[in-house]
Amino acid sequence: MKFLDEAKVYIRSGDGGGGAVSFRREKFIEFGGPDGGDGGRGGDVWVEAVNGLNTLIDFRFQQHFKAKTGTHGMGRNRTGANGEDVTLKVPVGTQIFEEDNETLIVDLTVEGQRFRIAKGGNGGFGNAHFKTATNQAPDWANPGLEGEEKTVWLRLKLIADAGLVGLPNAGKSTFLASVTRARPKIANYPFTTLHPNLGVATIDEREFILADIPGLIEGAHEGVGIGDRFLGHVERTRVLLHLVSAQEEQVGKAYKTVRHELDAYGAGLEDKPEIVALSQIDVLDEAELKKKATELKKACGQTPLLLSAITGKGMTDALRALRDVIVAAQGNQPLPEKREKNRRKRDEDGNLEAGLDGEGDD
Repeated sequence: MKFLDEAKVYIRSGDGGGGAVSFRREKFIEFGGPDGGDGGRGGDVWVEAVNGLNTLIDFRFQQHFKAKTGTHGMGRNRTGANGEDVTLKVPVGTQIFEEDNETLIVDLTVEGQRFRIAKGGNGGFGNAHFKTATNQAPDWANPGLEGEEKTVWLRLKLIADAGLVGLPNAGKSTFLASVTRARPKIANYPFTTLHPNLGVATIDEREFILADIPGLIEGAHEGVGIGDRFLGHVERTRVLLHLVSAQEEQVGKAYKTVRHELDAYGAGLEDKPEIVALSQIDVLDEAELKKKATELKKACGQTPLLLSAITGKGMTDALRALRDVIVAAQGNQPLPEKREKNRRKRDEDGNLEAGLDGEGDD
């Protein structure tokens, strides 16, 4: 199945049915009066987030969605049937925008969430509705109201807990394939990954969703290479795993290149928690590894993890680091290192208070 994360569709809700002009004309019934029924409502256009979809490819083949028109009213006070609704089934994480592709209508982030994006027109009143004591034989009825029509944009942002970022050939797809059952394309040339991939990683009996996006290169925010159009798929993540290949000549520069693209993109990625890892370390000897790890630490301001998907070195540590950030974000709890600092501070404060109390007692 091909991946499509943006689609433009035309929608139109149904018109309301017209009211009927009718009079009761039965043998032996004197002064029958009006009996025209009301028209039925036009159908609505809904959008619903469903499970089992991770692409908008269905909207490549159908871009027009029209709800049914309400049935007209009839004599004998018969109301017309309402028009059938139309429901657009989209993946969880889909955003609906107005035609300008900037004004957000709704963000569907929960399975089963529904939203009406076009309301059907009301049915018109039949002539029986207008009967009064002074006008007992009205000979007119209302037409049904027209439905709404508009063009909307569907934009998919995948729901994942952690995202993989880095330059092309940084080992992102290899990492994803090693820790999940996802099978992304892996090859020794740039831009092997052309669309995002998802996988479910498990560590210490806890699962979380991992997203791999195509690699970024310098100038991606200006459209160079594949550009930054896929960065939207890691906007919702709680943490980023930034992989820097040990095969890069200048690992510090490689890190700063991707970091600059993330900052230029914005949308909260610049403030998102980041774990930095030096990948593909199995190609280096000890001296070269130590040198590049030091260079990367100086560039990113933290001690990078050392990973090798081939030997499995550091993979468990990386998953646990991601898990700790995700669990902390889910429970709104401080990270383990912050919890340790808080505990030490409380201990120091407690010892200080105990010392002061002891001095007072003496």
